[in-house]
Amino acid sequence: MSDIRLLIVDDDPFIRESLKMILELDPEITVEGVCTNGEEALQFVQKHGGINVVLMDIRMPVCDGVEGTRRIKAYNPGIAVIILTTFDDDEYIIEALRNGAGGYLLKNVAPDRIIDGIKTVARGNVLIHPDIAKKLTVFLKPSDKTPNAKKSLAEYGLTVSEQQIVEKIADGLSNKEIARQLHLSEGTVKNYITDILSKLVLRDRTQIAIFYLKL
Repeated sequence: MSDIRLLIVDDDPFIRESLKMILELDPEITVEGVCTNGEEALQFVQKHGGINVVLMDIRMPVCDGVEGTRRIKAYNPGIAVIILTTFDDDEYIIEALRNGAGGYLLKNVAPDRIIDGIKTVARGNVLIHPDIAKKLTVFLKPSDKTPNAKKSLAEYGLTVSEQQIVEKIADGLSNKEIARQLHLSEGTVKNYITDILSKLVLRDRTQIAIFYLKL
């Protein structure tokens, strides 16, 4: 049985079926179903247990990807959602991430990039392409009166080590990569992240990344 049980959500039947055919070629991915909007997606995950990743178009009738993400994450925070779109829309990206999306991909990227992105988010990592991270940083650019990120993180009670881990998460690194760069065990990194989430009153790694980019 594959590790990733995927739901594809897109109002374009050609894209739905094309993605299904491509993604099912990977032995680690099982496409459990396809839906045409966010409301259908919520109903599908409620009816079919075991879905752990949703690949979600951002602009759809009835219920778009931003609202669909919010509803699915409210129902089951453990389901990872990846926003997939042809639209380069900053506000949609921000809102989807705020609603709990674990990443963002453009539909015109190569199929192997989509597969890699799905696996990255399924492992609990944040999928934010460097170019998109730069755009988010500009979009969330603070005023001149806002203190620098390190000072702000310290004001929230984060230790120097915790601040370093927040920065690495915002860069899209996995726990394993963070552990290697900071010469820590993966278990120690996980413990740090648990403490960071508690101190910042956040839900997951995606929110940590957004929090840091805001600063």
